[in-house]
Amino acid sequence: MKPAPFEYRVPDTAEEAVALLAELGDEAKAIAGGQSLVPMLALRLAAFGHLVDLRRLDELRGIEHQGQAVWIGAGTTQAAIERSDAVRTAVPLLARATPLIGHFQIRSRGTLGGSLAHADAAAEYPAVALTLDAGLEALSPRGRRTIPAARFLTGTWSTALAEDELLTGVVFPARNGRCGFAVEEFACRRGDFAIAGAAVAVGLGDDGTIARCAIGLFGLGPTACRAAEAEAALVGSEPAEAEADDIGHLAMSGLDSVPSDLHGSAGYRRRVGAAVVARAWRHAVQEAVHD
Repeated sequence: MKPAPFEYRVPDTAEEAVALLAELGDEAKAIAGGQSLVPMLALRLAAFGHLVDLRRLDELRGIEHQGQAVWIGAGTTQAAIERSDAVRTAVPLLARATPLIGHFQIRSRGTLGGSLAHADAAAEYPAVALTLDAGLEALSPRGRRTIPAARFLTGTWSTALAEDELLTGVVFPARNGRCGFAVEEFACRRGDFAIAGAAVAVGLGDDGTIARCAIGLFGLGPTACRAAEAEAALVGSEPAEAEADDIGHLAMSGLDSVPSDLHGSAGYRRRVGAAVVARAWRHAVQEAVHD
């Protein structure tokens, strides 16, 4: 199928882009790499009168290590993130999640901001941003603001971004102290969206106990989410005291909207989810202990 007719707009600056979004309202849609939007348009699952192309906006691309944080422009491709030594060193969870996204052809066009703004419940980047407590920078005609990742995802394919607001960059906390990270997922085929996935970040205090624990889940609800009950139970404990399988089951206990579809029932997804959480926990703790 072919998309419904639309007008193609190519702004030269981010300010010009948000002005267009404000002027055109819900008839306009920003497009970056187009890896999610173009198939939806082609299948006529979505239709817009105007597409605002962001590819000329160099200000939305780049990776900068800024003290205790790493800034990544929303227009930075997933392939650039995958190749970045700075990301691999300072934000290892993001680096490890990136190769799981689709195939290399998709990653060469797909962008960080596009994935986050699309907010697919089974996507890796929203879960990583949530797990790392990233800050998402947005621009509108009213100015700039930073949206905490915990408040960014509002539902299936929906975010806290207003219609005239553009995601411009993401700030990730840089790796600091004794910590470990892991991401695990299960998909029918390599490159498919995950049936269930988990991103885990663990930080140890000076006494060797767990000072910080974050468990992000994806493919297990309408949005990526955190396993808050499991996290709370782990903080302050010794890493050796936590049984990985128990953590996996505890992470599933707080979920009340696990989907059921052709790829698996809700019960199946819960079992897979518990297994990938347990696997990610083992890897993250092992890295933290030996850091």
